[in-house]
Amino acid sequence: MILGVGIDLAEISRIEHACEKEHFRKRIFSESENARIDERGWETAAGIFAAKEAVAKALGTGFRGFGPDSIEILTDEVGKPECHLYKGALEQMQKMGAARLHISITHTGDMAAAVAILEADA
Repeated sequence: MILGVGIDLAEISRIEHACEKEHFRKRIFSESENARIDERGWETAAGIFAAKEAVAKALGTGFRGFGPDSIEILTDEVGKPECHLYKGALEQMQKMGAARLHISITHTGDMAAAVAILEADA
């Protein structure tokens, strides 16, 4: 059963500009995410940003009760995005009774998009 759905768009050039401020990068992205951004570029930063926003929306709270540092977007060995929740975000997912969180990220031109789906056991 689906408990929550979130979607977000992010302009790659806008995220690139924001990332010029070290404070923004440290506040929004984890060390692992920043390493991946340095390796893969600004479209990756925008995709991660959009995914964090989509997850916050799927949780039904936005970023109330937790910040972007409570959501980490990594990839598995074949490049599939994986979401790891911590602190308030994890507490909200557990409170909702969700068992799984699915995310998908894409980008084209100057836009990145992400969708997040929270699922409970049937």
